[in-house]
Amino acid sequence: MAGLNLSRRLFRNGCATILLYLLMASVALLLAGITAFLIRNGWSVLSWEFLTQPPRDAMTRGGIYTPLIGSIQLIAVAMAFAFPVGVLTAVYLVEWARDGLFTRTLRLAVRSLAGVPSVVFGLFGLSFFVITLGFGASLLSAGLTLGCLALPVIVGASEAALTAVPKDYRDASYAMGATKWQTIYKVILPAAFPSILTGAILAVGRVAGETAPIIFTGAAFFTPRIAQSLLEPVMALPYHILVLATAGTAIDKTRPIQYGTILVLLALVLGVTFAGVLYRARLRLKKQ
Repeated sequence: MAGLNLSRRLFRNGCATILLYLLMASVALLLAGITAFLIRNGWSVLSWEFLTQPPRDAMTRGGIYTPLIGSIQLIAVAMAFAFPVGVLTAVYLVEWARDGLFTRTLRLAVRSLAGVPSVVFGLFGLSFFVITLGFGASLLSAGLTLGCLALPVIVGASEAALTAVPKDYRDASYAMGATKWQTIYKVILPAAFPSILTGAILAVGRVAGETAPIIFTGAAFFTPRIAQSLLEPVMALPYHILVLATAGTAIDKTRPIQYGTILVLLALVLGVTFAGVLYRARLRLKKQ
């Protein structure tokens, strides 16, 4: 009887393993198919001029230099706001906050923000950053809105990373006479930073591809130059793709440009992700 039960468990385990491998393979094939489709349709427009020239002639010619730089600027502003605020929030929740109504409410708010549709963040940015604070439709408004969108991801990853640091690290630091802040700054944060960086990488991937939040807060339909200050509007790759696909006067003519722009956006996200993964691996190797 025991042998029969063991055989059934092994059979079920094998079936579950095969199912998981099939699901993984289907996702990989789907990703490969999408990538191949984009490369086949957009590879012809990719060139150095495509990356270094602004759009022209109703965006039917030229390149994507302006929206490319605009996307990089938006990512920089968003992460400059979201990363320190998210990490400090996680430090407070893990190291200082006591279990109570305020702490539970704060954690619930952070988790709830992760499920809010991006268009709601866009409307919030419009009413708060653009109108109430008077930043107008600008790089600053759009970047801060995207930063709010990235906050739940960074807070969640940072909180998990800080919680995973062994208690022995804290005890050893306190035993050597370090203060609480010195322990956090010199012991806990360095130990948790590789995992915190993982959350930041995920946040960059989400921020780079969002369109709805920036439409309301700072994305320009067309501008001939990159933003020279935080209070100027910017072009961005996601919104540029939307414009080419829906609002152009020659949509069929700009189809290869659309696919080429999507490829550049994917390359930007993957490049930032790959750089972050390499840096994280380097940090982990230093600690070994």
